[in-house]
Amino acid sequence: MKLDVPVIGGPCWTELGTGDLDAAKRFYSELFGWRPRTDPHREAGGYSVAHLGDAAVAALAPLYQEAQPVAWNVSFAVSDADAAVRAVRAAGGTVVLEPMDVLDLGRFAVVFDPGGAAFQLWQARSFPGAGLFNAPGTLGWVELLTRAPERAGSFCTTVFGWSVRAGEHCTQWGLDGADFGGMVTMDDKFPPEVPAHWLPYFAVEDIDDMARTAVEAGGTLLMEPRTVPDGPSIAVLRDPQGAAFGVYPAGLEG
Repeated sequence: MKLDVPVIGGPCWTELGTGDLDAAKRFYSELFGWRPRTDPHREAGGYSVAHLGDAAVAALAPLYQEAQPVAWNVSFAVSDADAAVRAVRAAGGTVVLEPMDVLDLGRFAVVFDPGGAAFQLWQARSFPGAGLFNAPGTLGWVELLTRAPERAGSFCTTVFGWSVRAGEHCTQWGLDGADFGGMVTMDDKFPPEVPAHWLPYFAVEDIDDMARTAVEAGGTLLMEPRTVPDGPSIAVLRDPQGAAFGVYPAGLEG
């Protein structure tokens, strides 16, 4: 990912919704060396921010609704959450959670694109998002998996103004020439019950070693380490509670 700080329109944060917060803390701390700190405010509901050094890099949180799936979620930075929600609706998306304030940290909303992929909008106040990208244990790439690539592409470029670089195997998203993510069409290899979704990739030093470590810690390999045509070596994993995520070479710039 060529972005190294949160910018408007780009990915700024990723958080896990999990049914076993303590187990998730243990698993990801073992993988990435994270130090989770739980927000002491009652209204935070156990929300825990993972740190590497002094940098906040991701969050782990309990499930807040019965229907909420165990999954990683990706947030995109916007200058005005309310205006962004209006743009989502106008482009054919659906609003799940209307814009709301989060203490003095910022304002956020949860939406679906027309293909059913959920993501979050974040209007920063005191908290801009992740303090570190592309280093081992931090967000390195975001990928949209969808069964409706044409609708998704039109939606994303309309709402965020992303550039599109279409390749034979993957479409890449960018802002002012800085690629930060991609889009993959979900084919018959994906079970029909798997919805469209955004998949975060975390940067690591060694893909094979990380895959082994994840399995030994109770995770599952969804896609064994492989080299993407004209791209890097990647793998897709699932944590013990069922949340999928990818791993990606640290320091790679899209």
